[in-house]
Parts: sequence; structure tokens; C-alpha cells
Amino acid sequence: MIVINLDVMMAKRKISLNELSEKVGITVANLSVLKNNKAKAVRFSTLDAICSALDCRVEDILEYVGGDKQ
Repeated sequence: MIVINLDVMMAKRKISLNELSEKVGITVANLSVLKNNKAKAVRFSTLDAICSALDCRVEDILEYVGGDKQ
């Protein structure tokens, strides 16, 4: 399972959802879906913009957890 750690990176960078939304150009609603691990997919351009705004790497945001196939 892929876990999105956007909330962790936002806390480390001390940035609010509204502030990140303005920097990235993505709606608060769409960022909230990512932040709350409800997203089914994410565009590379979105990841690129988020990583640029948070000065982090993709692996700081996305994490693979577990190994069992269902």
C-alpha cells in the first residue's frame, strides 16, 4: 500500500494547507484529498509542484508500506 505523508512534510516545513495551495496552484480540496490519504492517483506534475514548494523529495511524501498482495 502507498501512504502519502504530505501532512508530515507540511508539519516539518510549518506550512498550512492554504499556503501550500497558493504556492502549488492546486485547490485546497484536492490537496486535502492527498493529505488525508484518500487519493486514488496523483499526477507527476502535482508531485513535482509539491516537492518544489516543500523543498523535499518524492520519497519524503510517498511511502510503500507492507508487502502482502491481496
